[in-house]
Parts: sequence; structure tokens; C-alpha cells
Amino acid sequence: MECSRIVGIDYGHKRVGLAVADPLRIFARPIGTFSLDESLVRLLALHDEEGIDVVVIGWPLLPSGDEGKATEWVQQFINRLKKALPGVELVKWDERYSSERAKTAILAAGVKRKGRRKKGRVDAVAASIILQEYIDESGR
Repeated sequence: MECSRIVGIDYGHKRVGLAVADPLRIFARPIGTFSLDESLVRLLALHDEEGIDVVVIGWPLLPSGDEGKATEWVQQFINRLKKALPGVELVKWDERYSSERAKTAILAAGVKRKGRRKKGRVDAVAASIILQEYIDESGR
């Protein structure tokens, strides 16, 4: 599909933040935050409706750049994605400090304190930051 989407994922044990690029692949926008199973349902629905070319998933390296326990968990999720979305390119993207940048972006957007405490919002914005970095750096 020529207008297939690029999706960004911020994986967490409790929540999965999802973001999608516009059809021209210029801007990333948050879709929302979902449970693990709900996120797979949303991805499958998006793939059926519009197609997905690439999934960019945050790769949670340690500050040193090494892999740790969190990368093992994300790899398990990637393995599920490979089965659910055969033929879709899966890209691991260094997500160090994406949640902190998401919190800063939410604050800069003027979200009131109560809204800033919603962890799901941070996860969805982190997914869009991961995706936007990928778009900007890859030129896709």
C-alpha cells in the first residue's frame, strides 16, 4: 500500500503508548495508551484499515547504552508483533529519556497539573516523540 502508515510504540508493562504518522509521513501524533492486548487489537485494526509499513518501537537502553531487563520485555512484545503483523518492518529505536521529553512537551503545551499526572498521556506522547525522531532522521 502506498499510503501505509508508520506507527510508533512506547512499550510498558502496564500500558503501551501508540502514535501514528500522517499519510505524508511528516508529523507524528499520539493515538492513545492501551493495555498490551488492546494495543495489539488497535494495531491490527489500523493495519486492516490503512496498512502499516513500519512499526518503530522504543528500545529502552540503559543510560550507558547497554541492554537490560527492559529490552528483554520489549523483545518479547516485538516477537508478538512479528506474528501479528507479518511483513511489517519492525525498527528498534533508542528511547532513552523519551518519557522525560514527553513530560516537558506536555508542560510546554500548557496542560494543567491534573492532566500532567495522567501517566497514559506521557506514554502516548513518548510514542509520538519516538516516531517523530525516526521520521526526522530516516527521511521516510
